Amino acid sequence: ILLWCPQPPPPGALLQVAALERQIFDFLGYQWAPILANFLHIMAVILGIFGTIQYRSKYLMMYAVWLVLWVGWNAFIICFYLEVGRLSQDRDFIMTFNTSLHRSWWMENGPGCLVTPVLNARLAPEDHHVITVSGCLLDYQYIEVLSSATQIFLALFGFVYACYVSKVFLEEEDSFDFIGGFDSYGYQAPQKTSHLQLQPLYT
Repeated sequence: ILLWCPQPPPPGALLQVAALERQIFDFLGYQWAPILANFLHIMAVILGIFGTIQYRSKYLMMYAVWLVLWVGWNAFIICFYLEVGRLSQDRDFIMTFNTSLHRSWWMENGPGCLVTPVLNARLAPEDHHVITVSGCLLDYQYIEVLSSATQIFLALFGFVYACYVSKVFLEEEDSFDFIGGFDSYGYQAPQKTSHLQLQPLYT
């Protein structure tokens, strides 16, 4: 018996491409906290795709729970780059786990940005250099905010998809006890009739 359920095309490919793009630029900028979060997100997307292909509603539920956390993480990134509340990019180096002074890769490589090194700067820590960035068409903070906002939009779409498909799978599981089973048809084992019962034989 083949099971068929109406479901939209899986958005896994789009989510994977977006996550890989985010991972590449975070690697280039040495942003270790986002790198770890992106890795977990990629694994969760793979889990969601597997759950869709294999009709596993539990995997899709786990994927949906992760997407809630993913939305929260990206909302924090938006607040960090916009310096909401007490967050400060000049003081807090959360994205690098306080191991380096690296910023977003887009800070020096944004569209139209002109980077000028400042020679003999006294404020430069050891093994670091001071630069000035000017002429950017869009500051790196807003590029990071747009990236996180895109991730939130895709996550909300994936959450709705995961909930819908897992609901369809659960309904199908309730309709069939198991493939080829007899429980749904009220099957009962045949009863022995009186004329078929064995009688003792004397010789």
